[in-house]
Parts: sequence; structure tokens; C-alpha cells
Amino acid sequence: MIEQVLPADLAAWFERDTSAKALLLDVREPWEVQTASVTPRGFTLLAIPMNEIPSRVAELAPYSRVACLCHHGARSQHVAAYLSQHGFSDLANVAGGIDAWARQFDPSVPRY
Repeated sequence: MIEQVLPADLAAWFERDTSAKALLLDVREPWEVQTASVTPRGFTLLAIPMNEIPSRVAELAPYSRVACLCHHGARSQHVAAYLSQHGFSDLANVAGGIDAWARQFDPSVPRY
């Protein structure tokens, strides 16, 4: 089962294992990332559209903790499940996606 993490709790989720290399994987389309994005604080931010994940999964190998982000949480949940099936074990889905991030955590992030 993929852990669901609220945007406000993401930093604490990453900090549970300070020895792990942390990644927030944004799986939205490029136009979505240009419209609204997060500022990485204590983690690496990498944007790879959902449909490109299978061909680019090797780019994720250096990271031991991966949280997935999309618009509302459905695409990122699918990507997290895919990664789980391909050897990644320390995974989370950002519940509510960038929309929840903007509503609940950082109102400076535009909503769309």
C-alpha cells in the first residue's frame, strides 16, 4: 500500500530518514508544471510526465525516498504503484496533489 501524505506533512515524511536521498516526483504535464509548481525545501524536485516514467525510470535510481505529485493525486498514485512494482519501496503519494498544496499549505501556488 502506498502511503498518503498531506502537503503539510511532506517535509516530516522526508525527514523520517535523513540518510535517504529525497525526491518529489512531479508527474504532471509540462504546461501544468509551468502553471503551478512547488519550491523544493530539503528535497529534490524532478518533473517527469506520467507517460514518460517507464522510459525514464532509471533517472529515479539515485533516490531512496520518492513522493509523487500530480494535480489532484490520481496520476501520482498510479505512478507510485508502478514504481512499487519496479523495486522502489519507500514511496508516498501527495494526497490531493498540487491543488491541496495550494489550498492547504502554500497559497502562493496558483490553482488551476
